[in-house]
Amino acid sequence: MKLRNLREDETELLKDFLYEAIFVPEGIMPPDREIIEQPELKIYYEDFGTGRADHCIVADDNGKVVGAVWTRIMDDYGHVDDETPSFAISLYKEYRGQGLGTQMMNQMLILLKDKGFNKASLAVQKANYAVRMYEKAGFKTVNENEEEFIMVREL
Repeated sequence: MKLRNLREDETELLKDFLYEAIFVPEGIMPPDREIIEQPELKIYYEDFGTGRADHCIVADDNGKVVGAVWTRIMDDYGHVDDETPSFAISLYKEYRGQGLGTQMMNQMLILLKDKGFNKASLAVQKANYAVRMYEKAGFKTVNENEEEFIMVREL
């Protein structure tokens, strides 16, 4: 398994990983795949690579991309200001729970700091097991609503 930057010809993969990133509580049917075409979700991948905070690191298992962490400045659920990139991270189910997400996240935090960003943000549903991973990576809750935590990590 190696971590590497997303290649330009792979940006369509972000749609797959965005769908995989949708948290579905136990016992609930996953949404139709078309959900990623909704405007509030298209902002995660549409024209990716054109913004100064558009960065993506993928986990590559012998030529197959099995996970991705990507950032961009967008008016998404985790938006805190126009200078802070928002995180999205996703792994295929069979690759979860092995520390790969933590490795990808840590590498992205280093990259963002090297690029001159001061902080990163994300939104996560309160029931999502990934909350613990984000806290271990240094993210702190700065706001919340009924369903989600808005978290920020100083770089």
